[in-house]
Amino acid sequence: MSQISLTFPDGNARDYEAGVTSAEVAASISNSLAKKAISATVNNEHWDLAWPIMSDASIAIHTMKDEAPALELIRHDFAHVMARAVQEIWPDVKVTIGPVTEHGWFYDFDRSEPFTPEDLGEIEATMKAIINARDPVRTEIWDRDQARAFYEESGEPYKVDLVDRIPEGAPIRMYWHGEWQDLCRGPHLQHTGQLPADAFKLMGVSGSHWFGDTSKNLQRITGVGFRNRDDLKAHMTFLEEAEKRDHRRLGREMDLFHFEEVAPGSVFWHPSGWRMFQTLINYMRRRQERAGYVEVNSPDIMDKALWETSGHWQNYRENMFLADTRDDREYALKPMNCPGHMMIYNQGIKSYRDLPLKIAEFGKVHRYEPSGALHGLLRVRSFTQDDAHIYCTPDQLMEECQKVNALILSIYSDFGFDDVHVKLSTRPENRIGDEESWDRSEDALHATLKAANMEYTIFEGEGAFYGPKLEYVLRDAIGRDWQCGTLQVDFNLPERFNTTYVAASGEKLAPVMLHRALFGSLERFTGILIEEHAGRLPFWLAPRQVVVASIVSEADDYVLEVVTALKAAGVQAEADLRNEKINYKVREHSVGKVPVILAIGQREVDDRTVTLRRLGEKATRTLSLDDFVTELGAEARPPDLS
Repeated sequence: MSQISLTFPDGNARDYEAGVTSAEVAASISNSLAKKAISATVNNEHWDLAWPIMSDASIAIHTMKDEAPALELIRHDFAHVMARAVQEIWPDVKVTIGPVTEHGWFYDFDRSEPFTPEDLGEIEATMKAIINARDPVRTEIWDRDQARAFYEESGEPYKVDLVDRIPEGAPIRMYWHGEWQDLCRGPHLQHTGQLPADAFKLMGVSGSHWFGDTSKNLQRITGVGFRNRDDLKAHMTFLEEAEKRDHRRLGREMDLFHFEEVAPGSVFWHPSGWRMFQTLINYMRRRQERAGYVEVNSPDIMDKALWETSGHWQNYRENMFLADTRDDREYALKPMNCPGHMMIYNQGIKSYRDLPLKIAEFGKVHRYEPSGALHGLLRVRSFTQDDAHIYCTPDQLMEECQKVNALILSIYSDFGFDDVHVKLSTRPENRIGDEESWDRSEDALHATLKAANMEYTIFEGEGAFYGPKLEYVLRDAIGRDWQCGTLQVDFNLPERFNTTYVAASGEKLAPVMLHRALFGSLERFTGILIEEHAGRLPFWLAPRQVVVASIVSEADDYVLEVVTALKAAGVQAEADLRNEKINYKVREHSVGKVPVILAIGQREVDDRTVTLRRLGEKATRTLSLDDFVTELGAEARPPDLS
């Protein structure tokens, strides 16, 4: 057997016989490492300890202390153990696939009867018994015909289909966990006992389909898994907090919006929700006007020819809503605002003196999302973008990118988001334009972030088909990340639309085009804000700011006077004159997350004062009416006007 050289993270190298496994390498270092080892990284790929190494390589042995590889293995093994448990309880159930997710895994099953909550408890108990059995995990590589025959004989049609889907040349790995078998790319743990039996929980059952085939209905069981019980407990606490903040529940309690099956993925805004939505638009409109933008509006539905010119018809059509009309023309609802802005720019001749020209629109766009992906305001089919396009000369490109970056960060700071991470997505495989323009676009975005001294992550191949982009990701109060604003550099669309400006030399040249969104989707940003603040929105943004409630009917006239004074100071105020007890009124408006509730009785009438209670506070304060109106008027001013 020939010798190979394996290099370890500390730079040292050792010689081994070709075909050595990572488990054997761990044992050669120490018995302790051999017992603790769970997997290895070989030449930057995550490997099973049982896979043979045939040539020189770099190698790192992993234990449960290595969080990322440990969690990948734990969750992958939990998926297999869960599928084994299901088939031990119900042998007629067919298994499909069970990938790892962000916090756990799921596995899809073909079963005639629906799984119940009681079934989940039984599955969990069986999983713990399998873990305690410490059954060995082993792997073999089979050829395609052998694997197909095995699954045909065992009555697993979905596995037969999966075997056929494996690309030519890729290994077909067969795994056994004890006597139970599954098709899997691996890697896996050495035995079931390496799984932490007290660090997982099955979360629920939902419907799914086999690779989108709606004729093949499956049941998906999801679970979460961690390295220890404390991490599981922390995650469950996180989920409880996230549930309290769920914008869909808060939207009902605050009477902001709702959804209907007659318009899936589209929002029905109620008066309070629409008021909040318009507050966001008005804030953004002021910020944009001060930054030199002009606002426009473009049509919602436009001819197919426009989308062919832009490239959307060829590259984005599966995500577009199409329409045929009686005049035999094909139309599409706009998924983007940029082609409409090209039409506006192209009206009249532009000089280099007119640039940069910044065209903004609060444009309603429509994109098809699968029904299973829709999620309240956060994932919709129809939404409003605070979209803008900046037309500039190549010499102005860097300055304009820096201005957009600074504007985005300033706006997020106004809303309390100071923990912002930036992703730079580079040229995708499916793209338009020449390599030189892509080089210039990507270089400009790199330079913008470096000039701002910002850290960022590069996502190779994730850019739009017409240009690279920056994505601004906000981290909320409980540690969740939300992708919001974007900045894209585009040398391609202006050329496709014959868009030009007259340079100082008299030549007609194509401008550089920046695509820019600040909130991104206003619907999504609204949902993020509701969850960030658990419904207790900043006073200036709250759709219902003050309720003035009477304690006795004799106070009604003074209640109306207080409401009038508050409205004159720019405060959203309303009266509650119902013949109900004051405690009932306070409780009802507190559930609706009204920031300030005033209780007005005869004493307040006589003294011309108000007694106020702020949301979340038990104590009340009594102020003169004039002082109170001044205080609330200042709080009601948006941060850009304060």
